[in-house]
Amino acid sequence: MDLRKIKKLIDLLEESNLAEIEIKEGEESVRLSRIPTGVAVAAPAAALEVRSPAPAAPAAAPMPMSSPTESATGGTAKAGAELPPGHVVRAPMVGTFYAAPAPDKPAFVTVGQQVKAGETLGIIEAMKMFNPIEADVAGTVVAILCESGQPIEFDQPLFVIG
Repeated sequence: MDLRKIKKLIDLLEESNLAEIEIKEGEESVRLSRIPTGVAVAAPAAALEVRSPAPAAPAAAPMPMSSPTESATGGTAKAGAELPPGHVVRAPMVGTFYAAPAPDKPAFVTVGQQVKAGETLGIIEAMKMFNPIEADVAGTVVAILCESGQPIEFDQPLFVIG
């Protein structure tokens, strides 16, 4: 399923009073659900489920959401003043961020590394689907704003490229 369609579904869910949306196209389906505000949970406010017939590689267990980076960059509008100057690469979906292709492999990028447009910066796992996060500009990685295994939300800042 196209990422643009998923983003439009997220926008539709946010603009409506719906608690859940599920769309099926052939063997693929997307289910978006909203947890009521005021409920204390460790999961993100919107859960994204994407099913595909293709099996995915197993992932390492996610780490608890206790990063100081998240509290500093949790909001999308407020975080702009706290981020280092440069181009911000944001999460295109809800899921778990991984900095490396496998737990025993080196990270895709490090702070200070030169990257080209289209180069993989990290991956987001959403329901056993691994989605690469690519640099949309060339430059130097100024900051990595999340840790490997950390749950992330849609539009959360992940990287700053200068």
